[in-house]
Amino acid sequence: MKLLSLMLALFCSVFCNAQIQKINIGEFKLEYEKTGTGENVILLEAGMTRDLKDWDNVITELAKTAQVIRYSRAGNGNSSATEQHFSAEQYATHTKRLLDALKINKPVIHLSHSYGGILARAFAAKYPNSVKALLLIDPASEHDLDIMRAINLSKATEEIKWLKNQGAKNGMANEYIDYWTKRPMPDYPAIGDIPVTLIATVKKWQEPPILLMTDLGRSKMAEQHKNWAESFPQGKAVFTENSYHFIQIDEPELIIREVEMLLARLPKTDFNVDKSAAHNSATTPSLLNIESR
Repeated sequence: MKLLSLMLALFCSVFCNAQIQKINIGEFKLEYEKTGTGENVILLEAGMTRDLKDWDNVITELAKTAQVIRYSRAGNGNSSATEQHFSAEQYATHTKRLLDALKINKPVIHLSHSYGGILARAFAAKYPNSVKALLLIDPASEHDLDIMRAINLSKATEEIKWLKNQGAKNGMANEYIDYWTKRPMPDYPAIGDIPVTLIATVKKWQEPPILLMTDLGRSKMAEQHKNWAESFPQGKAVFTENSYHFIQIDEPELIIREVEMLLARLPKTDFNVDKSAAHNSATTPSLLNIESR
């Protein structure tokens, strides 16, 4: 009985006290939740216009093996409302301020979804000593709009115009302008030689809403994802036919499994090692193993 009480007390000390709070990072207050325990810290980055609730289906399991932080960017969720438009690099600065405010003094595993993948790339390149590994879930890319145009230029032009109008109708979310510019974002070796896992969907749509969701669009995106992952010496790509874009919601067990495998691949290194020098001395990337589902 004493052992059971001790175990329950320990469980509650980790999970029961976790709650959504707000923290000041300068001109903005960000809503966040910090939970879990362990050597590693996992940072959850939601997609375009999304907030921390996108991680409801995975955060409890993740918190059993690591410290987990999820948050909503400025302008999203219950974080400070703003009409400012931010670049990926500016968002990366916000993220660093969040980690500093939470006194996170070790590199994180940056787990991102959709547009969050662009932000994760920017963060890893700007703050190499703050990132231990990347896991990207069906990430957006600066190549997405080009894929649409390559399939059908006239239809792509109409769809992109419609998507922009939808953004304006919904208050022009802060992320949209950065996405439409198609600015090149950091790849290997700018990000450095760290473990990388990319999980993407190849599930077919019966009635694709836009060109990117057609069979050809998905095929081209999968090829782009595969090539991107293969540019990292420690990269890995996983494709699933069981989920649509929100894989962490549709197939949380896949995310949990891949996170556990990523954690097992992490090197046991000193947190204070300066990784920024690797950006200028990285060797030619080798081919990697690609897993399909």
